[in-house]
Amino acid sequence: MMVKELKKHGGTRIGAGRKKGSSVYGEATKAVRIPESLLATVSELLDHKKKLLATKNIEHPAIYFPDLDSPVPSIPFYSASVAAGFPSPADDYVEKRLDLNELLIKKPSSTFFVRAEGESMLGAGIHPGDVLVVDRSVHAGVGKIVVCALDGELTVKRLRSKEGKLVLAPENPDYSDIPIREEVEMVIWGVVTSVIHNV
Repeated sequence: MMVKELKKHGGTRIGAGRKKGSSVYGEATKAVRIPESLLATVSELLDHKKKLLATKNIEHPAIYFPDLDSPVPSIPFYSASVAAGFPSPADDYVEKRLDLNELLIKKPSSTFFVRAEGESMLGAGIHPGDVLVVDRSVHAGVGKIVVCALDGELTVKRLRSKEGKLVLAPENPDYSDIPIREEVEMVIWGVVTSVIHNV
């Protein structure tokens, strides 16, 4: 009588491997073969995906990230300037079509949006309810308007140097400078590059 030998290697093992969706990409993955000529391109795409997910780990409900996968409509862009003083003759010549993402977002993978609150930055043209375009890749040097977390609270201020010390300066005389002290936990999240303001 022949007895079949039980296989002890190979096959599916219950409980083995990573849990579905636990990869660095936040979803299930699948092994594929790709041409060597496309290896660098695919690697770059995967790195971009990982960085994008890393930026989304910022836990704050007021932070929004550009949707890189959605179709972007372009809008007609008229070459004529609009006079804020006396009216000037109108020109209906369309110079080109304008993509607002190209205009406002230089580096999509390092950009996020946040809505402004309060009136401390009125002098810089930032009003309550405005949407700030913030680029994490821009160097936060003196003179830049930065979004930062102070002891866990978000604020937007201009980074200034006064008497040799850095301060977070408002653009409204009704508000005081915030000195940057060692005992205060401060993390600069990025530099404000544009303001979207409704009229």
